[in-house]
Amino acid sequence: MADQSVPWPRQGPASYFPSIETKYGRSIADWQKIIADSGLDKHMAIVGYLKSEHGMGHGHANALVGWTLAGNTATP
Repeated sequence: MADQSVPWPRQGPASYFPSIETKYGRSIADWQKIIADSGLDKHMAIVGYLKSEHGMGHGHANALVGWTLAGNTATP
């Protein structure tokens, strides 16, 4: 079976991304659009939004927001 490479690092916050996609049923690119459309720009405000409005766990939200605010973009 061929190794499928992912469009993000396998270590650090991005290592959560496969489980985020599986657990919440959206791609990382979809989550980044949700973040962009939230109108929020502070890390913890966005984390709180993902937790309260989308039921995301703190660790997953924190990893996704940190990676996104660092300027990274997932390919849809």
